[in-house]
Parts: sequence; C-alpha cells; structure tokens
Amino acid sequence: MEKKTRFPSPTLKASVPWNAGKMVGAKRALKEKHVWAIRFWLGSEQRIRDKALFDLALDSKLRGCDLVSLRIGDIVTSGQVRHRAMVVQQKNPATCAV
Repeated sequence: MEKKTRFPSPTLKASVPWNAGKMVGAKRALKEKHVWAIRFWLGSEQRIRDKALFDLALDSKLRGCDLVSLRIGDIVTSGQVRHRAMVVQQKNPATCAV
C-alpha cells in the first residue's frame, strides 16, 4: 500500500489578520479643543506649510489625497491668492470650491 503525502489544508492555516491591533474604519471627529491644540502646536513650531494645509483641510473638507494634489497654480494667479478655486475630488467626482 502506498503512503499518500498530506498537504496542509489552506483553510486551517493559522495566520494573523492584517488588521490585528490596528485602528481601521471610520475615526472619531476631532473635538474643537484638539483642533486648537494642533493649530497652536503647528504655529509654535513654525510649521507654516503644515498649518496652512491643516486649516485648508478643515475649511474645505477635502480629503488628504485631494489636498496633496493641489498645486500653487491652483490657488495663486499672477502673484495674487485667488478668492475661490474649484477642485474636482478624486474619490468622489464632485467639484469643491476652495
């Protein structure tokens, strides 16, 4: 009688889930005291670019991927900051005024 080689079943494989111990899904909204703490810290650390992006994110409600895709030419024309700029969101094809 022949001996059959047994292979481990892929369904019985003991593996750790990719999201074990990680915070996934929707996050809680920032409270006003946390927003002001972040603004104060960014201002005191002289992180002007980060503070501008943070304020723009809060004011426009754009996602991070839409914020980082903005260019200076989208916001500034002939050395003057535009009063309004139109941005088309990546994940949701809606137009947003900045």
